[in-house]
Amino acid sequence: MGRLQNKIAKSSRRSKYDILLSNLQGLGAVAVAFSGGVDSTFLLRAAKEALGTDGKLLAVTVQINSMPEKDRDETKAFCEKEGIQLITVCVNELEIPGFVDNPPDRCYICKKVLFGKMLEEIKRRGSFTLVDGSNVDDDGDYRPGMRALKELGIVSPLKDAGLTKKEIRELSKELGLPTWDIPSAACLSSRIPYGEMITAEKLRMIDKGEDYIKSLGISQVRIRVHGGNLARIEVSPTDFGLLLDNREAVYSKLKDIGFAYITMDMIGYRTGSMNEVLSHADKGNT
Repeated sequence: MGRLQNKIAKSSRRSKYDILLSNLQGLGAVAVAFSGGVDSTFLLRAAKEALGTDGKLLAVTVQINSMPEKDRDETKAFCEKEGIQLITVCVNELEIPGFVDNPPDRCYICKKVLFGKMLEEIKRRGSFTLVDGSNVDDDGDYRPGMRALKELGIVSPLKDAGLTKKEIRELSKELGLPTWDIPSAACLSSRIPYGEMITAEKLRMIDKGEDYIKSLGISQVRIRVHGGNLARIEVSPTDFGLLLDNREAVYSKLKDIGFAYITMDMIGYRTGSMNEVLSHADKGNT
């Protein structure tokens, strides 16, 4: 029964993949909003298969303070390896009106500007459709940024093909993509509670702290910053032991980075933990 179910599941995701390729071909020429994560990497590879690299495909990434420094290098390396032209748009999101105040719709405010800038840039290169890596599962948690994509007319081919995050990971593995099993990512600003000001210094501390904890062999980690100097560390419960075994080193490193207090979340990592405090009214129209 297990083999049969696996065969059916594989057939289903391959069928969706064929739909994805067909839809991409129907767009003619696309620019993929590329972050280097699981979804956008898979979409970029699929777009290459569907369209080739001879003038019909661009990758476009945004360089912002909220993007981990390591991710910038990886997006460039992937595109060089695949022979895909990469366009980098530099934006200081801390200068976007309302962003640093960190309201519940911060992601909407930011994405409206970032994707708007990407659209401006690709229009200078020709007639390209800007596509992003949103998938079916992104309709779950509170995601105000999705509203910005709808308003700007950004196309989401993975969602249109009915692909889930699990299917994208499985297809990525079949395609030999190194991103198939990497942890889910989110911008560094998502580590700061709504209503607390976002600063370049906080983002720097988060980036350096998470990078250090990952160096210990913990792949999924979030450092949530409260009050500017308290670090609440979220890791998977399976990594609790490893984090505790290195607690003195972690404490010392995070103190050096600039945190005054270091704690470990007792529930562990979960997507959208900062949204747990929001009421229905706070979420508004997403």
